[in-house]
Amino acid sequence: MSALICGSLAFDNIMTFHGRFRDHILPDQLHMLNLSFLAPHMRQGFGGCAGNIAYNLKLLGGEVYPMGTVGKDFAPYAEWMDRHSIDRRYVIELDDQFTASAFIITDLDNNQITAFHPGAMDLCHLGKVPTDDDARIGLISPEGREGMVVHARQFVEAGIPYLFDPGQGTPMFGEDELKTFIDDATWLACNEYECSLIVERTGMTLKQLAGRVRALIVTYGKEGSMIYADSKEIKIPPVVPRQEEDPTGCGDAYRAGILYGLQNDMDWETAGYIASLMGAIKIERGGTQQHTFTPEEFGDRFRESFGRRL
Repeated sequence: MSALICGSLAFDNIMTFHGRFRDHILPDQLHMLNLSFLAPHMRQGFGGCAGNIAYNLKLLGGEVYPMGTVGKDFAPYAEWMDRHSIDRRYVIELDDQFTASAFIITDLDNNQITAFHPGAMDLCHLGKVPTDDDARIGLISPEGREGMVVHARQFVEAGIPYLFDPGQGTPMFGEDELKTFIDDATWLACNEYECSLIVERTGMTLKQLAGRVRALIVTYGKEGSMIYADSKEIKIPPVVPRQEEDPTGCGDAYRAGILYGLQNDMDWETAGYIASLMGAIKIERGGTQQHTFTPEEFGDRFRESFGRRL
């Protein structure tokens, strides 16, 4: 069962600030904010939600197609995807655009400030969800606003169940649009902040949200995550990383674990455990696609983390 991942493909420029943002922001001066953070270390890498989730799902052994629009500068990323056997059949290259680019700065408390140039991603609605391929599960992750709306509708028309993961795109949508996404989706995934925003904008409680999808997955950072499914509340414990290098992309790694569980008809607890471990493995390395492991290594970490075999 292949997964079609609708979302961004982007170049990541990740910088580290050896201080804390809170020490440089004056609450009573927010109306005249003018900040500069010295970031002596920077890494450039390949990212974007679709690219990151596809990379992580491929690591786990899942079949995946990322779908998105990229620009004339995409060649190094394309080579990277080919090297890792990530199918590019639904990646559209536009000669008059630049590939989306993120500029991310992280402080000592793992807080992040991000500037994002969408570039070709704003034309992601040009991609079309296939009806004649082997994709049997979909994911709507942050990309251009029109693309998220169009691709969700296309999943419904194609009869492909999808996971709605609005992420940082959540603020783009109002009450009616969010309710449509949720009612059409099979599963909903969000972090604590995004969940709170959805609750506020839709006027629904967490319980009501969970009742409109087969499963609601909410992540709480270092506190782990909760999965509301089958009238149960399943607590997924966090996995303590061996070292904390970079949190960027942890949410994407987590979602790949959920998708892998869905692809393989796993119970929600097992899928959540895989997702939690994926997030920890990711945070141990800089960048969003620099971590790697063998099936045996993942199995050993799973047993070490949860006291049972995968």
